[in-house]
Amino acid sequence: MTTDTMLATETFAERERLAHLLAGLTPEQWSAPSLCTGWRVREVVAHITTAYRLAPKAFMDGLARENFDFDRFADRQARADTDALSDADLLASLRENVRHPWQPPGGGQAGALSHDVIHGLDITEALGLPAVPPERIALVLGNAGEKNLEYFGVNLDGLRLVATDAEVSLGEGDPVELPVKDVLLTVTGRRPVPTPRGA
Repeated sequence: MTTDTMLATETFAERERLAHLLAGLTPEQWSAPSLCTGWRVREVVAHITTAYRLAPKAFMDGLARENFDFDRFADRQARADTDALSDADLLASLRENVRHPWQPPGGGQAGALSHDVIHGLDITEALGLPAVPPERIALVLGNAGEKNLEYFGVNLDGLRLVATDAEVSLGEGDPVELPVKDVLLTVTGRRPVPTPRGA
């Protein structure tokens, strides 16, 4: 199995896992805050599934309207989609596109897996639902380059994050042991950077 095939298999498995969890949510949970600042669970699901509904030209036109500020475009699009679509519509969009070939521009299949895993955690951590399997998170971190991690602006200077449940270590310096999901949440700015014991 090639690396891309393995990454695609894990991407599809993560979409299936998330769709199964979303199917059991109450309306109150769909409207609950996620780990994405300012987004409810609904906006996160809308964002995850945007690429399944939006043609490449519409995506580029929307991005141009926001002066190519991707974060601003993503926020506006997610809010527009949640205004137009019901919870059931958003769930159906995910379910019907589990094997969709979408990959983020320049991110490849590793980027697609990273996108779904990170935003899946935005939902499951906020709602106290089962997390992504550690080995899947390790695959995300193992395929993330420096540029990918720099995007989130988290400073690990003098710190080494060591996963307790996967073969993952990030940074150089004083070690801090964390479950691998918390390593990913830390480097993506969802969790505060921890302080080494004794510091």
